[in-house]
Amino acid sequence: MSSRLHPEDTALLVEPETSKSSSRRSSESQNADFMLIKIVARICINLIRRFWAFSAAALLAILLFYWLYGGVIAFLLVCFGVSGVLYQAGDRLLYHPEQPPHSRVFVPTPAIFNLPFDNLFINARDGTELHMFLVRQPGDAAQRAPTLLYFHGNAGNIGHRLQNVKGLYSALGCNVALLEYRGYGRSEGSPSEEGLCMDAQAALDYLHTREDIASDRIIIFGRSLGGAVAVDLATRSQNKDKIAAVLLENTFTSIPDIARLLFPFRIIKWLPVWFYKNQFKSGRKACRITQPTLFLSGLSDQLIPPKMMTDLYTTCGAPVKRLARFPAGSHNETWACSDYYQTITYFLDEVLYLNRESGRARAASPSTLVSHSTVLTV
Repeated sequence: MSSRLHPEDTALLVEPETSKSSSRRSSESQNADFMLIKIVARICINLIRRFWAFSAAALLAILLFYWLYGGVIAFLLVCFGVSGVLYQAGDRLLYHPEQPPHSRVFVPTPAIFNLPFDNLFINARDGTELHMFLVRQPGDAAQRAPTLLYFHGNAGNIGHRLQNVKGLYSALGCNVALLEYRGYGRSEGSPSEEGLCMDAQAALDYLHTREDIASDRIIIFGRSLGGAVAVDLATRSQNKDKIAAVLLENTFTSIPDIARLLFPFRIIKWLPVWFYKNQFKSGRKACRITQPTLFLSGLSDQLIPPKMMTDLYTTCGAPVKRLARFPAGSHNETWACSDYYQTITYFLDEVLYLNRESGRARAASPSTLVSHSTVLTV
């Protein structure tokens, strides 16, 4: 019988010794950990005993802060969520391209009033395709006549302004270019403050590329929201010499100002300006207008207070500016008041000598114009 040990047997003999060594090292490591914990605990206990009043106050403060912290964070998260919803809802509250229904599908053309026109599509700087009508005077008269660039309000499409356009076309003898903002009518995209201002610049630049109209006699006209778009366009430095005159009708000083009037809640008054996605700060921009400017204010406007038109007039930095008031003028129908077209004609005769081009006598001074000394009374 052999006395040689097999490897397996050797392993059995060695393994218990290795296991004992590993167990010993683990026990020593645990003892070291417990020793460290004991040292730290003793230090903490000694500190608490020595500074027990401070320790108790600190513990109470921690508990109170923890109790409040959760509530404050939850409140801030709720406020953040609600503000985000309201911020994005600003577009829906301001822009109404679907009112009246089917306004994005059916766009009446100037042909219904027998007006000659070009149906145009141009591109904004960001590539958005925009729809326009250019209603031109017949023959060579189009090259001599001023061109009025028309910016509409926040609802509908350019086809809903054609009756007013016919009056401007006939009474003033001008060409009329109607821009359809992005997201309205047959234009692409979605409306936004930056987008609308970009669209206005694209329309003005396009008119300056036309050789069949007088590029030095371009007038911009804006009603309601369109007035804010016109103010922004007129106050850009690159447009100082591109615009001959500015017509503003029933527009506002800013969107936050309008919100505080339409929603007379204390929380609305407390909202900071940066909360509003769309601001259109015409009240701050008006001081930079340098072109001759006519303000057309309907005193029966139930949406935008006529005082805002007065504020814009007084702020306006144009050397030549006039304020006209129409007692029966509502927000969207001031153009139907008597002396409306006469007021615009008188102003353009004054600043563009429109009567000389047509060979007629200068228009009589209308009763709607307000003298500077009585401007502050409404």
